Amino acid sequence: MSHYYSENPNVPLKTRTIEVFIRGQYFKFITASGVFSFGKYDEGTRLLVENAILEKDWRVLDLGCGYGAIGIVVAKFVDYVVMTDINRRAISIAKKNLKINNVRNAEVRWGNLYEPVKGQKFHSIITNPPVHAGKEVLREIVINAPKHLYDGGLLQLVIRTNQGAKFIKSLMEQTFKDVRELAKGSGYRVYAGIA
Repeated sequence: MSHYYSENPNVPLKTRTIEVFIRGQYFKFITASGVFSFGKYDEGTRLLVENAILEKDWRVLDLGCGYGAIGIVVAKFVDYVVMTDINRRAISIAKKNLKINNVRNAEVRWGNLYEPVKGQKFHSIITNPPVHAGKEVLREIVINAPKHLYDGGLLQLVIRTNQGAKFIKSLMEQTFKDVRELAKGSGYRVYAGIA
């Protein structure tokens, strides 16, 4: 069985272009089969992006970037974005979406979780984590985040209220100095952990 969090999804490639108005700007995205949220802009992602704390001089990591739904929007509000994914199809589509949206202050890197940014630090890590990849993957994302954050940096993530929100929140509370709920709605919660 192929999932959007596998290296090479084995579903035939289909693409669909969508247009989105978010954070006061228009974006156009190619979406693809075998990549998270085919044919639409995910509601959880929207809640995360609209409520994310972003500063002009920040370097941000979009972990598990998919087709670029988070990183490309975030790049309009920060200094630089590194987008990573394990899914090779996602990497290829995200690169196309950077061009379509004329984003020059972001790059896409292939690899699993934090491997592509070994030894690098960011002001924020922003992610819509692959819940279906299992608790072990979620645990890795949370507990390894502080190693890749400057002091006071933020892990910002969205999670379905009934699909692991309690688990993620308690994991974040064990890992970070402070955890805040930035938003909730449409069955999702957005949390920020302060390193």
